Amino acid sequence: MADSTNQNQSNKARVRSLWNELDAATPRAIAQVCSNQLDPDLAWSGPAPIGRCKGPEGLSHSFWEPLKRAIPDLSRQTHLLFGGKSSGRADGGADGRMWVCGTGYLSGTPTSAFLDIPPVKHQVRIRWGEFLRFDGDAIVEVQTIIDFVDWFDQIGVPVLPPPRGAAHVYPPPTAYDGILNSVQDSSVTDETLAFGRKFLFGGLNMFDGEDMSKMGMAQFFHPNVKWYGPGGIGACLSLVEFETLHQRPWLVAYPDRKVQDLESLFAEGRLLGASGVVGVIGTHLGPYLDQSATGKTIKFSGLDFWLRDGDKFTENWVFVDMIDIFAQFGVDLFARMRAQATARGMVA
Repeated sequence: MADSTNQNQSNKARVRSLWNELDAATPRAIAQVCSNQLDPDLAWSGPAPIGRCKGPEGLSHSFWEPLKRAIPDLSRQTHLLFGGKSSGRADGGADGRMWVCGTGYLSGTPTSAFLDIPPVKHQVRIRWGEFLRFDGDAIVEVQTIIDFVDWFDQIGVPVLPPPRGAAHVYPPPTAYDGILNSVQDSSVTDETLAFGRKFLFGGLNMFDGEDMSKMGMAQFFHPNVKWYGPGGIGACLSLVEFETLHQRPWLVAYPDRKVQDLESLFAEGRLLGASGVVGVIGTHLGPYLDQSATGKTIKFSGLDFWLRDGDKFTENWVFVDMIDIFAQFGVDLFARMRAQATARGMVA
């Protein structure tokens, strides 16, 4: 236990160093930062339409350099930072890989286009989530999601109907410091991980197609849970809102969806994190947002962060790659964005 605790502390310090160097670097210096900080064989899973790339140079050229050039004053706000040893298999089998995760905002004023997203004359707050896997002291795998749908909304080119939940609500934890720099109580960590496994591989997989109550979400979510969903879905500020505004439409659209073995599932103290490039699989059998059922098998890429208080989750920060979901429907949300930007006379 002491070895894994020490390794986790070292890993978190390494991630803080990586983020600090990325934040301070000029676009020209980003490639060197990535080369210094990341394994030569890094596997990066980025948000659609960027997708996957290999190695520090691929990450730098695909994501960080163009983002830094588009938003010269880019700055990071971190709401959560924690790590631990993964237990992401549904059968409970050994995993043991070490991960660190975090989420927050990247803020700045875009002065040129990024992925054809046009510049604007005001600041945007870009929601980000990231999970980083270690092999020894090396960062060998990263999954990153950027909330592009929320970014599009902020600059006046919405690509989906107004969310059922509250828009642009993504705060840090309430009355709790989510930056876990110090060592946490291992017994609390164990309780959180066990509770999370019961929730993910039990409750979330229990829907019978008819009765939502059989999923038992009230066993896991506080009545006043704050569920911070991605752009297009929005935030739900109670269990009733979660079930009404998000869960019911989601289950109508994907009644057979099931949580898969995850790339990572780990806890530290009262915080739980989970990541999966194909974390959930379901069949698109009902309408979702503005898209009628396609009958296609959909693979969901997502990141989740939870805060536990006693025997309930009180907050849940949720990332779903909505661009990728709609691409599987056959709908290009970036094309919608470009069409709207052109119609509004915005120069990309």
